[in-house]
Amino acid sequence: MTHDYLISLIRTAVPAAVGAALAWLASTAGIVLDADSGTALTAGVVALAMAGYYALIRIAEARWPWLGVLLGTPAAPTYEAPAARRQ
Repeated sequence: MTHDYLISLIRTAVPAAVGAALAWLASTAGIVLDADSGTALTAGVVALAMAGYYALIRIAEARWPWLGVLLGTPAAPTYEAPAARRQ
């Protein structure tokens, strides 16, 4: 359980870092906005970049499992169904 939990955290944090890095690269492109617009745009770009990166890597990972390393660890976590409770 702990190992899978750690894997899931890594595979969430890596796309977040990639999204932040892509947003930072976009901000260095010389686009100048006022502070409020810049903050909102940056948050939106980070969210879209993160979601897009994660989706593309997961799709590619289905075909080429070794690409899972681009999410921080090559193994996806395995989740077990909870045991049925008796009433």
